[in-house]
Amino acid sequence: MDQFILFGDSITQQSFAQDNGFAFGAEVSNAYVRRLDVINRGYSGYNTEQALKILPKIIPTPIHTKLRLLTLFFGANDARLPNTPGGPQQNVPLETYRTNLKSILTHPSLLAHQDIRIIVVTAPPVDERMLSAAASAFFDTEMAPNRTAVITAKYAKAAREVAKEQGVVCCDLWDAMMGRAGWREGMEGPLPGSSDGAETEVLQSLLSDGLHFTPSGYKVLFDEVMKTIEQNWPDQMPDKLPFVLPAWDDEQAWK
Repeated sequence: MDQFILFGDSITQQSFAQDNGFAFGAEVSNAYVRRLDVINRGYSGYNTEQALKILPKIIPTPIHTKLRLLTLFFGANDARLPNTPGGPQQNVPLETYRTNLKSILTHPSLLAHQDIRIIVVTAPPVDERMLSAAASAFFDTEMAPNRTAVITAKYAKAAREVAKEQGVVCCDLWDAMMGRAGWREGMEGPLPGSSDGAETEVLQSLLSDGLHFTPSGYKVLFDEVMKTIEQNWPDQMPDKLPFVLPAWDDEQAWK
């Protein structure tokens, strides 16, 4: 069966867990059931440096299977501020992040799949107050956020630009979530999620700890990815793909 690989960090890794409700990966798998194998290749904590290193190990060769669709969803960890507490440093400088994305998109492991359809998903927005509260609870002392709304926005913009330069489709999750929070291009003042501005209940409802997603956040991701597929490859929507094996009541097929 052809594959649809979800490649990303912890947001992708956790996207099949349904303990709290709606889950992106589980819903994609359900949408494409009997049509494509939806594979979770999410790795908690990974940035684009690590993603590039493991890429040859997680992408099957065309001899073994056809890779039809792939989401590339990195940037949330690359955008972490340097020299912040909490384990090894994840920060990847912005220009290196750009280079890494280009290297992934042009990697022989992906280029070997001639008909692959790649979706670059931008880093999502963050909420600095929630990040600070989560870190303070973890370390049992007052902590500053290890990511900022402004810096994360720059990584989202870089992902958009790299996708355009490489002729690859982009799912602008940052813009979709910020739009729901009331932000529009050209607006002045602090970004939603910034501790310099007012709290944004809508954005906070999408994030469980200022970074990871609630079921509502995963629903936005699902809706935006499916919309991206429908707009760019309508023939790859689930209802346009046949079952790999016949239905139980297809009498002609079972003769």
